[in-house]
Amino acid sequence: MAQQTTPAPQGATVARDPRLIMDGSGLGGLVRGALRRLRSGELGPLPVLVGLIVIAGVFWSLNPKFLTAQNLSNLTLQIVAVGFMACGVIMVLLLGEIDLSVGSVAGVCGVIVTLLAVNYQWNEIAAIVVAILAGTLIGTLHGTIFAKIGVPAFVVTLAGLIGWQGAQLYLLGPEGTINVPYNGLIGAITHTYLVPAVGWGIGITAVALYGLISVRGARRRAAAGLPAKSVTEIGVRTALLALPVLGGVWVLNSFRGVPVAFLLFVGVVVLFDLILRKTRYGRMVFAVGGSAEAARRAGINVDLIRISVFALASTLAGVGGILLVSRSYAVNQLTGGGDDLMMAIAAAVIGGTSLFGGRGSAYSALLGGLVLGAISSGLYLLQMDSSVRFMITAVVLLVAVILDAVSRRTRKAHARE
Repeated sequence: MAQQTTPAPQGATVARDPRLIMDGSGLGGLVRGALRRLRSGELGPLPVLVGLIVIAGVFWSLNPKFLTAQNLSNLTLQIVAVGFMACGVIMVLLLGEIDLSVGSVAGVCGVIVTLLAVNYQWNEIAAIVVAILAGTLIGTLHGTIFAKIGVPAFVVTLAGLIGWQGAQLYLLGPEGTINVPYNGLIGAITHTYLVPAVGWGIGITAVALYGLISVRGARRRAAAGLPAKSVTEIGVRTALLALPVLGGVWVLNSFRGVPVAFLLFVGVVVLFDLILRKTRYGRMVFAVGGSAEAARRAGINVDLIRISVFALASTLAGVGGILLVSRSYAVNQLTGGGDDLMMAIAAAVIGGTSLFGGRGSAYSALLGGLVLGAISSGLYLLQMDSSVRFMITAVVLLVAVILDAVSRRTRKAHARE
């Protein structure tokens, strides 16, 4: 006869498994936990944050205009298009794959929205929706060929890079450039700012929500007898979040206000972070990236996950293409071309997403985009040639990959992978 277990009475102390690693409560426990994770190769966003501080300090010492409100506001708008593309690249990298077509997809979606809104006089909202759906269909096609037929993702998306770039040139025709109205919705996306009061309201609400959700989560874990964050840890984390959020709002309000496009970008990053960390779909993406065969044996529809991820990547690339058009008030043969693809991939990797698959965060797009944007902005202020920017970006990218490889080896040594 099976022995029945009696639930612990309410308010009783639940014994914790002694095999669990416990860092203790309070600020000391928080510091010990952080040091332990660093020693075991869990670097998190620390290298990127340190890099941002160093980059900002160097360029500010060379040109004090670097940290002015106007320059920082321009920097936030500079990164949004590539940032959206980088969000999609992160999803693909989590699978351990690569998507080389996001730049061309952004370009062809930019042409579609402009043709419909300008040449065919469509309602601009309808044109934007159709362009984004076109990106979704393109990504679904790429993912289906990769998942169902078995063509390597590198080859599929390389063909997409070439083919969709050709489609972009064909749709543009001999003129090669189509302008969008300055007073239209498409142009307003990246040229609209929130009034200061709204910016402050959004910033304070975001910090307060984070604190309340953290407290609620800690109470639920404590009630279930699981290790939970202490009040001190929640307070420290909330304060650390409030510093960049409210500080950023203050700086941006010193110029014109918080740019709507940047707010949309941050919102998408937060949304994708919640999807990856808090939903079954996100856990399946990480599982497929960690080991596709193990995920398949666990009952996960690997093909469906792969198709959906490539569809999401191209959808976000389509949004990036619309933002590129909005930023320049025009679409041309270079929209989505040039270094946009490489910058999107570089932003994802520099931000902390592993090239080996199964490890990364949506915040990599934001952090990596800020690093690349800071480098570009600083060199522009110093009136240096773009060749210098490419070389510095290459060095930063290489350092990020080396850190990823070293931390991966350290995690294996500490049985963290």
